[in-house]
Amino acid sequence: MVANVNMNPAGSGRRWSPFSSIKVFVFCHSLLQLAQLLVSGYMKSSISTIERRYGLSSQKSGILAAFNEVGNTVLIVFVSFFGSRVHRPRCIGGGALLACLASLLMAVPHFLSGKYQYTGQISSSSDNSSGLCLSSSSSSSSSSNQSCQQQESAAQQVVYPLLLLGQLLLGIGAVPIQPYGISYIDDYASRKNSPLYLGILLAVTSIGPAFGFVTGSFMLRFFVDFDKLTKEEIELDEKDPRWVGAWWLGFLVASSLLFLAALPYLFFPREMPKEDGADEVESIPDSKQQQADPMRSLSLVQFLKSFPRIALRTLRGPIYLLVVLGQVNLAALLSGLATFMPKFIEKQFSQTISFSNMMIGGVGIPLAVLGIVLGGVLMRRFNVSVHGASKLCSAVILLCLLSALPMIFMGCSSQNVSGVFPPRSSPLPCMSDCSCPPDAFNPVCGSNGVEFRSPCHAGCLSRQTNASTKETNFTDCRCIDGSGSARSGSCGSNCSHLLLPFVALLGLTSFVTSFSQTPSYMMILRTVPAEDKSFAVGVQYMLFRVLAFLPGPVLYGSVIDTTCILWGQKCQKKTSCLYYDLDRFRHRFLGLMVVFVCGALLCFVLTIIVLKRRPATYKPPPPGSKGGYELVADKKAPEKEEKKEKA
Repeated sequence: MVANVNMNPAGSGRRWSPFSSIKVFVFCHSLLQLAQLLVSGYMKSSISTIERRYGLSSQKSGILAAFNEVGNTVLIVFVSFFGSRVHRPRCIGGGALLACLASLLMAVPHFLSGKYQYTGQISSSSDNSSGLCLSSSSSSSSSSNQSCQQQESAAQQVVYPLLLLGQLLLGIGAVPIQPYGISYIDDYASRKNSPLYLGILLAVTSIGPAFGFVTGSFMLRFFVDFDKLTKEEIELDEKDPRWVGAWWLGFLVASSLLFLAALPYLFFPREMPKEDGADEVESIPDSKQQQADPMRSLSLVQFLKSFPRIALRTLRGPIYLLVVLGQVNLAALLSGLATFMPKFIEKQFSQTISFSNMMIGGVGIPLAVLGIVLGGVLMRRFNVSVHGASKLCSAVILLCLLSALPMIFMGCSSQNVSGVFPPRSSPLPCMSDCSCPPDAFNPVCGSNGVEFRSPCHAGCLSRQTNASTKETNFTDCRCIDGSGSARSGSCGSNCSHLLLPFVALLGLTSFVTSFSQTPSYMMILRTVPAEDKSFAVGVQYMLFRVLAFLPGPVLYGSVIDTTCILWGQKCQKKTSCLYYDLDRFRHRFLGLMVVFVCGALLCFVLTIIVLKRRPATYKPPPPGSKGGYELVADKKAPEKEEKKEKA
């Protein structure tokens, strides 16, 4: 009896362990992917807040948002090589712990930096930090010099490198999580349940970033220094243009979730019994595994030498290349919009950043997930062929273009900002003797409907603050009808009435665009040889990162910077943008989206043309056909490929 128990690990004589169940693994992996993607979504939801806090340009913000793809792109090549040679659960757990450390590192700059300094703070009654019009600037210049000395500390200079390092480590930690998790489930789940488990993971993958945006919407309602200041000391409210939310708080929460989700992976075995069937537990001999997977017989050097050849051979297929390029256009569009759409809604429609994040996480992403699901249902229900899938993708992208074009015209021009928009070269005579500091940014809205950069620029001589509501009004403003008044805050763009139609069109565009994802994936899987499918998907994701996820946010950020009409200044250095030309912002930001949609449409239309001219070339390969890899270690591979071409 003892011998039988030892020989049968799945036998009834051994105590059941939850870590020997593939269902438990699927549950743990769903939680881990949710936590990991929550960090990614939260980073994008906080990017404009980090930009404002540390005076970054949108281009720098785009580089920061895309930097996690650097480590991911470099190391993803090795996943396919080490996949069958390592303890996959422990590699996943190690990657999750590294992502946990990276998330902690992302929050460190908040604790290294001092308190958030902004113009208009009242530190004492003897200086000009209140921003009023004063004839003497001696006190303000001395306080400004003292502030600059504090800002130039070593801790302040390492903030951006620390954020980049955190993003880099986050990308490296994410490398083994999804590929190893999917392959582990596919190996040990039953054929009946495997599609269900993978579907659960894909659903979590799609909805994870939405949780990140919703979390960002909640966290950014707290003031950035709520841990350093009392409630009475916080002077700003969420509607103030200078408001900075607690961007760091979400990274601490996500880090805790990642740590808890990583722990179970230390206990899962390298191999577990196959689900539902003792007859399937038998392992495949190594010789057969090597025949089924020729990559296992290669050394790392041989694999790296073979990789470019196999990649080029995969890219020689015109259908595969066109579909991947179409998806790259859509991926670049998605990466840019996900990073900067909250900022666009905030500036264009005068909304808070937390509300903008809620619109993306609560409307845009869920509708995109619904589109992905319905696209898969349609493919299965009507058994759509490759020809049909190419036509479906083209029609869907055309509809996307029609729904995206009206958004370019839904907006208003920039509000009238004195001396900024319309631009004015010389200062107004009414504030010529006010000695306004060059870095002043404390927007006020005059009783005449004109916005001013600060009370000083409006020529205001006094202020009144309501003790209960903390509302501030400025009076005796010489630039507002002689001696008018102004309230604290921006006048706004007067476009709030267009917000709901815009969000509706944005949701429709997200839904329609995502409808093409499943058909395009099926086109790739049905037009490459069976033995090349996993490799073709790997090359596809690599092209996504190199051509879309890396340059996309940087390109969008650079385009946004070209629409800035007034840059902030601190210590004689340019910081983040204070005012945008909203018409240019809208036209260039959404125009770039239309360019990517047109690129995707062109690629899918070309697939229809290619398929019509060479329909026989792209039929699925018959069962038992051998394509063979052109491997460095296998000298017979080129001969096999040559015979196949002759046939």
